[in-house]
Amino acid sequence: MDLIRIGAVFRAVRIRNHWRQADVAARASVSRTSVGRVERGLAETMTLRTFLEIAAVLEIRLGLTARWRGGELDRLLSAGHSAMHEVVARRFGRLPEWIAQPEVSFSIYGERGVIDVLAFHPLSRALLVIELKTEIVDVQALLSSVDRYTRLARRIAADRGWRPSTVSSWVIVRDTMTNRRRVVAHATVLRAAFPNGGRSVRAWLRAPSSTVRGLSFMSDARDRHLGGSIAGVRRVRPPQTSRNQAPRPAQAESRELAASLRFRGRPSEANSAH
Repeated sequence: MDLIRIGAVFRAVRIRNHWRQADVAARASVSRTSVGRVERGLAETMTLRTFLEIAAVLEIRLGLTARWRGGELDRLLSAGHSAMHEVVARRFGRLPEWIAQPEVSFSIYGERGVIDVLAFHPLSRALLVIELKTEIVDVQALLSSVDRYTRLARRIAADRGWRPSTVSSWVIVRDTMTNRRRVVAHATVLRAAFPNGGRSVRAWLRAPSSTVRGLSFMSDARDRHLGGSIAGVRRVRPPQTSRNQAPRPAQAESRELAASLRFRGRPSEANSAH
């Protein structure tokens, strides 16, 4: 990041709002010194949380870009996303009454995008928008994308000769500790947007009626219903501990996180859902 330029932007927006550094600091619950350091491009030792809180007060959206070995990073991310597509495709392969199309692109009145999977149930005329996430980076962006896809879904379906009577949505997230943390951190918002879990969505798929708005996790290691590991994605497992040994702190934390996730049932249910 160019901290000097970012600092200049922060200062310009603050002045445009007719605020003092102390005003921004009070709204962000940080010190005035922190605001001054950001504006002077001296934020390299500042916590990311403080940086983002100041940005939020000024309504500045920051984009962090991760780079690693050029094109290898794109191939790595694509492999994880493709693996999730494969699992969903196999799931719908066991549901012949559904028509599922991957990577459905659209352009409607200047709104463009790609729906990961668009599925239609001709008998009930239920339409399902599926969003696959290898990583949750921005919860608000996720909510905005799913809302936009759902809003435009009828128009997109009409181009394929489908006439849906209902539109549902399902967000499937790769099951990692980082993603679990982010879901827990935004549990209230996500629960309101996606009140249904994997079990509810599975039951709905067998007999679609009304609508569902679901969020569930997909195991990135093995799925007993798919018979083996998912190509391109592997899980790094912690060292084994003896039965008499106390759980490691990370393991205990994982249990607490799993207990607080109300979008799904038991861990095995989330894995078998996909």
